[in-house]
Amino acid sequence: MSDETPQPDEQQEALEAAAANEVPQPDADATPEAPAADEAPATEDAPVAEVPAAEGEPITPSAAGIEHEDEADTEDDEEPAAPRVKPAIPGADLEVDIVLDETTERDPYALDDDDEPVAEGDEDEDEVADEPIAAVSIDLAADARYRATGKRKSGVARVTLKPGTGAYTVNGKDLNDYFPRETLQRTIRQPLETVGYEDRLDVVARIHGGGVAAQAGALRHGISRALLEADPNLRLELKRRGFLTRDARVKERKKAGLKKARKRPQFSKR
Repeated sequence: MSDETPQPDEQQEALEAAAANEVPQPDADATPEAPAADEAPATEDAPVAEVPAAEGEPITPSAAGIEHEDEADTEDDEEPAAPRVKPAIPGADLEVDIVLDETTERDPYALDDDDEPVAEGDEDEDEVADEPIAAVSIDLAADARYRATGKRKSGVARVTLKPGTGAYTVNGKDLNDYFPRETLQRTIRQPLETVGYEDRLDVVARIHGGGVAAQAGALRHGISRALLEADPNLRLELKRRGFLTRDARVKERKKAGLKKARKRPQFSKR
């Protein structure tokens, strides 16, 4: 017996067909030959070397562009750059010529020929506010009493005006003892000084609630409203000076879950 084993019918038929057609079988072990290093494949992006034109031949556009660039470079090198000139400001050579007329506002600190300060106009609001109100008629009978209630924020003042020498009694104390601040004292005295009765009326007040500034504002509001009881014609002037304005601003209440009215606890992500 021979050691050769019979091949399958399909393989035998394939071998016969290949032999009949003489198709060369590729070698599996063979590797494709790599192109030589010198033979680089030509691509579209590869630059094409320009061949200089011979004598008598037309110059290509690329060569002409190179020549023009060289000529422009030589011209730029020969001509120095002109220095930059700062543009002139229009109207810089004109002289200031201002003529004051009646409509032009004058400097209040300017001096006239007599070296006296120029008086400001009569429309200054500060001066008008300091001037006392004219034509005030208040009955100063011995039994005259004018009562009113003033408020500011959470402070409430019940005020009584009566004929006297201009003394202030607040919660049984003198004005200077109850309100040591001079600014608050001036605030309280403004209504009577405005009407010109600071030495002819006494003020008796009972105050509660609020802080020091709120109580002072409430007392001024109460005195102003009491003056309206004495003379209703003072409403326009007192209101224009702001003595009759009720300051209703109060501290906003604390909210649940917040530290104050609007302040929230610090947020921690982790």
